[in-house]
Amino acid sequence: MADVKPFVLDFNLLTGLCESGKVKPTLRHVSNMAAQFADHEAAQALAAGENPLLYEFYGLDLPEESGVLQFGTTKLYPGKVGDEYYMTKGHFHTILDTSEVYYCLSGQGGMLMETPEGEVDWKEMKPGDALYVPGRWAHRSVNTGSEPLVMFFVYRGDAGHDYGTIEEKGYRKIVVERDGKPVLLDNPKWVTFS
Repeated sequence: MADVKPFVLDFNLLTGLCESGKVKPTLRHVSNMAAQFADHEAAQALAAGENPLLYEFYGLDLPEESGVLQFGTTKLYPGKVGDEYYMTKGHFHTILDTSEVYYCLSGQGGMLMETPEGEVDWKEMKPGDALYVPGRWAHRSVNTGSEPLVMFFVYRGDAGHDYGTIEEKGYRKIVVERDGKPVLLDNPKWVTFS
């Protein structure tokens, strides 16, 4: 098992940033995810133009081993590609039965989740809400508000991330704005494996 010593990190409760600079962010722009948005033309136009930042996350450089907990924050900016809200890439865990916990620090949005068998769930989140994502559920954060959605997350260190399945197939549902509210629609780009 890893030789990890006790430590304290600062995460700003509103911004999610590690202000001491001990944790560096990973940034994802529209160009990193253009193929995942339903309106491909709108995504391509944004990526070729201003290429806005969709989100950043602050994860720790801890051993990816059993017995270690990974944690950090995600800051997902407000906006839309076409009428689809900004979102994170989303993933299954490589160890599929891995659960994860999210705690909403600021902003408004939700978590789009689905199982390999096709069950879909959507949970809205606001500051102070904690969400338990069970094992076997892919999960993607979606910002449905006008401010950044900031969430703290924790999962087992050896869980791994399977982004490839989502990149290849997409999610079965997308979250779009209709009459000023988030609505789940069938994803026209979702791919079934035969």
